[in-house]
Amino acid sequence: MPVNGVLYAVSVPRKTPLIIGHRGAPGYRPEHSRSSYELAFAMGVDAVEPDVVATKDGVLVIRHENEISGTTDVARHPEFADRRTTKRIDGQPLTGWFTEDFTWDELASLRTRERLPGIRASSASFDGLQPILRLPDLLAMIRRASVEHGREIGMVLEVKHATHFQQIDLDLVPLIERDLRAGGWAEGELPLIVESFEQSVLARLRDTGIAASFVFLIEASGRPFDLVSQQGRAARDYAWFVTPEGLDGLRGEVDGVSVDKAMLLRPGSTIVPDAHARGLRVFTWTCRPENRFLSAPFRMGRAKAAFGDYEAEWRVLADAGVDGVFVDHPDLGVALFRG
Repeated sequence: MPVNGVLYAVSVPRKTPLIIGHRGAPGYRPEHSRSSYELAFAMGVDAVEPDVVATKDGVLVIRHENEISGTTDVARHPEFADRRTTKRIDGQPLTGWFTEDFTWDELASLRTRERLPGIRASSASFDGLQPILRLPDLLAMIRRASVEHGREIGMVLEVKHATHFQQIDLDLVPLIERDLRAGGWAEGELPLIVESFEQSVLARLRDTGIAASFVFLIEASGRPFDLVSQQGRAARDYAWFVTPEGLDGLRGEVDGVSVDKAMLLRPGSTIVPDAHARGLRVFTWTCRPENRFLSAPFRMGRAKAAFGDYEAEWRVLADAGVDGVFVDHPDLGVALFRG
């Protein structure tokens, strides 16, 4: 297809988007817990999405952030009270407890908890019951689930705060390569996508020879921290990367982009066809049914935890032709996007 006089290979969209259990099934269980992932498998996801960060002794653990006070019971452990500190993470001050200040044996004593108890009270009833997972634990779980459920289940691995960890001598790239190769995930036996808000770490992981697709995560605002750390105020913002010029630059560097759904819900958005015309897949995040997370036109009533007209919002995304969706409630995602 010619675009601005240049001929590109056209990405062929899936008939239905890939349904990705975002941190498992966190609409029902504490995110990244064993039961969250097991429920996602049972509800029929095509893949699950873990986030990885590192401990001080180089163990990759599955947490949404390296700051863990909101998703574990670390604050209830007096032996770790002196670990509470303030750091700058991706340029912003943050106070709490950080995975890089703990050994794996120490983190193994913690238990998971619901990050949004005011919105997801039912999930919060599972607080304190499950330990943190390591990346190898989940790799083995997905492999077993693929056999038990009789279908291929993939993984979308999100690399968190890569520049931060590299700056403190905990480079995530060799740790990820180590675990993927040891777990039998580096040769393409099961579907693997690696994603990050920092394009530089994707390039470095591609250079390891891991058999994966690489997807650049795009925020609705802000700038990639790897670029900010190198270029300061001259760094491009995220929005530029989904312009035709920005997508031209991504072609051949990554296999797709994953954008905040708000960017696709804007009237007149051409991100999906523009990316497809350049051979790039498009994913979007995060599909959640609660009013708190829906765009204003789709909210119903004032209760933040109540479900709004999520089906109408999600149909807009489906009609846009996205190749993958991240969902917190996999059963709802399967019902709508495969319906």
